[in-house]
Amino acid sequence: MKHGMSQDSEHVSVLIIGSGPAGYTAAIYAARAGMSPVLYTGGQPGGQLTITTDVENYPGYPEGIMGPEMMEDFRKQAERFGTQVRYGLVTEVDFSARPHAVVVDGQKTIFAETVIISTGASAKWLGLESETRLNGRGVSACAVCDGFFFRGQEVAIVGAGDTACEEASYLANICSKVYMIVRRDEMRASQIMQNRVKNNPKIEILWNTETQEILGAEEVTGMRLLNTKTEKISEISISGFFVAIGHEPNTGIFKEFITMDEAGYIKTIPGTTKTNVEGVFACGDAQDHVYRQAVTAAGTGCMAALDAERFLASLEN
Repeated sequence: MKHGMSQDSEHVSVLIIGSGPAGYTAAIYAARAGMSPVLYTGGQPGGQLTITTDVENYPGYPEGIMGPEMMEDFRKQAERFGTQVRYGLVTEVDFSARPHAVVVDGQKTIFAETVIISTGASAKWLGLESETRLNGRGVSACAVCDGFFFRGQEVAIVGAGDTACEEASYLANICSKVYMIVRRDEMRASQIMQNRVKNNPKIEILWNTETQEILGAEEVTGMRLLNTKTEKISEISISGFFVAIGHEPNTGIFKEFITMDEAGYIKTIPGTTKTNVEGVFACGDAQDHVYRQAVTAAGTGCMAALDAERFLASLEN
């Protein structure tokens, strides 16, 4: 894409791509600073929280709140201060010159003095029909978010990496028993993490095991498993099923211009949200594969807006 290709174009000082806690927080700060931000929601307005039912760990909601409702509150607050929230998907970018060119829905070009990337990450799933149907009804991709709801109950977690081990250990502190489903006869996790789960009496590792189905009509009641070595099928009763097979950052369209790690997470200058491209900032799960919480995403969204504001101020001097 070359600058000025699209017939339909406009110029903005701050363009925010993505509408989770990071994007909306960036919008609130940018709007209050008089920067008239434009925010494009992306394909999942509200981000990952819209597929989360109860959010109980975000400060300020003592009774908890439903994920979609919380993101609606974020959106209203951003709009109250003058953010233009638009539904649309960024399909192409050109960060080779400023203003940066961003194409929306393959049609409209926005020329932006600063761009805040808050496109988030998507959990990888097993791809089972029952997994989709029971999502939020016992199926979750975040043990730290949802483990509390299964206090004293038996649960399962799928995965074999450090995150899966970490989440299994976390669940073992809360739940009466944790089945850890590992596809092969070994784990990808570091030795120290493997030892932690192997030595935990509450965690039972099921090696060479694949999940055939998650059982339950309205909520999770059990799982059907296949042992790939013996070909034996078994059913185990559980009330929570956690998937920890990784996340995929939604950063593909930026690859040509933005420095990322091998997994596709955007690299930012430590202590800031600055990327390798001047005037482009990244916040939330698109650049954070460690914490991945709504509250940390919101924090980096605030940082990105302040970084963008300082960058614009430096241009005027």
